Amino acid sequence: MTHLMQWLLGSIPRLGSRGVDRPARGLGLVLLVSACACFLPAGEAAAEEDRPNVLFISVDDLGTWLGAYGRPYVHSPHIDRLAGEGMRFDRAYVQVPVCGASRGSMLTGIYPTRERFVSYDSMVEKEAPDAVTLPQFFRENGYHTVSIGKVFHHRRDTEERSWSEPAASPKQNPLHMADPESRQFISERGRGPIYEHPDVPDDEYFDGQVARMTLEALRRLRGQQEPFFLVAGFFNPHLPFYAPKRYWDLYERDEIPLAENRSRPEGAPGQLTGSGEFRSYHLRGLDEGSDEFHRIMRHGYFACVSYVDKLVGDILEELVRLELDGNTIVVLWADHGFNLGEHGFWGKHNLVRGSVQIPLIIRAPGTTREGTSTDALVESVDLFPTLASLAGLQPDEALRAQWDGADLTPLLKGTGAGPRDAVYTRWQGGDNVVTPRFSYTEYGDYRDGVRHAVAARMLFDRWSDPDEDANVAEREAHAATVQRLSGQLQRLMDRARAYAAP
Repeated sequence: MTHLMQWLLGSIPRLGSRGVDRPARGLGLVLLVSACACFLPAGEAAAEEDRPNVLFISVDDLGTWLGAYGRPYVHSPHIDRLAGEGMRFDRAYVQVPVCGASRGSMLTGIYPTRERFVSYDSMVEKEAPDAVTLPQFFRENGYHTVSIGKVFHHRRDTEERSWSEPAASPKQNPLHMADPESRQFISERGRGPIYEHPDVPDDEYFDGQVARMTLEALRRLRGQQEPFFLVAGFFNPHLPFYAPKRYWDLYERDEIPLAENRSRPEGAPGQLTGSGEFRSYHLRGLDEGSDEFHRIMRHGYFACVSYVDKLVGDILEELVRLELDGNTIVVLWADHGFNLGEHGFWGKHNLVRGSVQIPLIIRAPGTTREGTSTDALVESVDLFPTLASLAGLQPDEALRAQWDGADLTPLLKGTGAGPRDAVYTRWQGGDNVVTPRFSYTEYGDYRDGVRHAVAARMLFDRWSDPDEDANVAEREAHAATVQRLSGQLQRLMDRARAYAAP
């Protein structure tokens, strides 16, 4: 940036500063652009133009358990406020309901297949080695890219090409037990209790340290010439439910509502199973079928949500304090959902709504309108092309061919409708398509890695059955719907297979 531009920036109100009305800020920008255009050679103005920063907040296992998503019993004021300042996506879906695979798919914009982005342990370097990653693209276009906490499932995945500096993470293990009494509750797998709530500071745990490191990074990055692409990856509300006592104290356990549909969906095929991850922790003698267990599990999950919400709030407040909020795109995304006793399921690892539907919030200054929401069907793979567009970056044809996602910018601006009529997600032997009305799944009969037939089907009519309590795939009244959705699903599966890294 030239000395003239630096002087002019100092002489007008900073974007996003409080107490300055919008017309005054707009006038300042007009004067700045006009003055710079007079002193720069032709063609240099665009090169000197400030590009927006990007703050990407990734939250592990966060389903739509937020006040902003119609859960008034969850204390999430900071994320709710962010939703009120940008666009809330009410029907956002991940491609795979497990950590590593979901992150690999989102960070490349590529659909999963049975061979690519399969498990929690997925790595882009192994499963899509020639794919360009989201941070890599921003880095190659002049951004300083920074990773803090849990971003890729493996911190070293594509590290050299994705990040401008080594990926950073707290020294604290995410499974660290801060309560000495927890040492007496060790499971057969060597893990601690499923919950604890000691009276400790925020940074006693992994996520508190992620927040502290993110604040430090923002202060450092503010003084750089390059725009930044900063990702803060939180671990909570992932199991186990460990959070400082004050966040547990936000809730009265007896007042926490329990799932009303704790039975398995009627007519569900045997292929639909729940996650057993919670059983790897010590259950403290609780009966997993009891109301007591359900209440404690929900209490712990909500406490962890409130813990992360407060840390997110700290980061957003620092953006304001540093006068960065007016030129920083903020994204809040979860890598998958989390069932809290619905159908008897705890966690993810299946293709029901609680596992695959996520919160997604985007606040892009000058683009998103405050307090807007949309029912448009969107996917995690949309984030790569959307952020590229919002930053004014131009992908080449090879990268466009890589993407399975769509640019959501017209939706954010209110100038266009949603980009699709169906979303695609998969888990192990099941492939799923979600439309505005239906959720349809096919479980394949795989032999030698090849799908030979459909072994089972699952169809939920979300209009009449929003909680997905009855599988109606075998009902005659839905035969035509099954046939139509099967064809639609096959086209999405074919598209997923179309990308093959050399």
